[in-house]
Amino acid sequence: MTTALTCNSTTPATKYDGSRPTPRIKLTRRSIVIKHPDAQAGERLMAEALGAVDRDALHGILKQLMKASVILQKPDEANLAFMVSMMKGIAPRDSLEAMLTAQMVSVHVATMRSACRLAFTEDLAQQEGITRTLTRLARTFAAQLEALNRHRGNGERPITVQNLSVQDGGSAIVGNVAQHAHLAVGEPGASINAGPVPSREAGKRENDRAAAMQGATA
Repeated sequence: MTTALTCNSTTPATKYDGSRPTPRIKLTRRSIVIKHPDAQAGERLMAEALGAVDRDALHGILKQLMKASVILQKPDEANLAFMVSMMKGIAPRDSLEAMLTAQMVSVHVATMRSACRLAFTEDLAQQEGITRTLTRLARTFAAQLEALNRHRGNGERPITVQNLSVQDGGSAIVGNVAQHAHLAVGEPGASINAGPVPSREAGKRENDRAAAMQGATA
């Protein structure tokens, strides 16, 4: 039994745990068909896998993926299945991740398509143009991956401090210090409180006092 995907329902999708199989997709001339014995269960499983909150979001994502899967001016069912599988593997957790993940798999498909064109191109000028396109796509994918990681980490970026300058009268921590957000923590076993650092004037006075005591004793 198959069910044609509709876009007039608002059935919410739950978080996908990755353990259940995702239904297959069949393309027809007029619709995208989700193949599953239970129509509602099939749409729900697909929505969970793609991070879609309802059927409207699911319909939109599948339609966009279908257009990105085009080969020789025709949507490719196998290519679409691959893109759905990749999105399932990344496991988007909300609408933002669903949109970003759809872009990532689309950019990946475009990147590999450019790589294929480069492999079959003998003309030097065309090779240079395709290489530039391939490079931009690869950089875009890397930027998308970084954006996804930052989103999942609430935008926080770890900072490692390895060099530390200590002023007179200050204190120091020996070892690398990792700073995350507003919290600074020294590495285990490497953080030692060096205590106050004496100033030059204090050291000079101490030396003069010691010399005076030696003179008086003599």
